[in-house]
Amino acid sequence: MYYACQEHIELALDVVVDEKELAPVINKIEDQTNLSTTCSFCEKEAIYTISA
Repeated sequence: MYYACQEHIELALDVVVDEKELAPVINKIEDQTNLSTTCSFCEKEAIYTISA
């Protein structure tokens, strides 16, 4: 599973498709479950989780 900020959402989608060769599943992180989760590609706050 990858975490992505708004800036890196497309990169995360590409990585999941390349690695798993499946359609990615995107979920928006709710405010109450966001425990200072950072983007997998930078240090910004993550907005989405991406998995296959």
